[in-house]
Amino acid sequence: MLQWMAWTWPTAAFFLFIAAALVTMVFWERAAPGGGPRRGVFGLDTTRGDRLFIALVGSAFIFLGWLFFYGTPLWGGLVIALLWAGFVFRWV
Repeated sequence: MLQWMAWTWPTAAFFLFIAAALVTMVFWERAAPGGGPRRGVFGLDTTRGDRLFIALVGSAFIFLGWLFFYGTPLWGGLVIALLWAGFVFRWV
């Protein structure tokens, strides 16, 4: 089924996760409108969308670094990326 683009199931799951994160953000904004900017530990004024973007970009670099230094499997990188996302949404 995914042969037409040489995708693997993990790649498809990654893009489904990104889509689910965006849909979740839409419902979160509808449930609690506003989500005004707040100043975090990095001194940036960020909104929910900004924090999602920072978490995703940071996670990409975490996974790339994990692949460079340790290779596969990526479970360690996943744990670090989830901790990073929690940090970003709580304190950034």
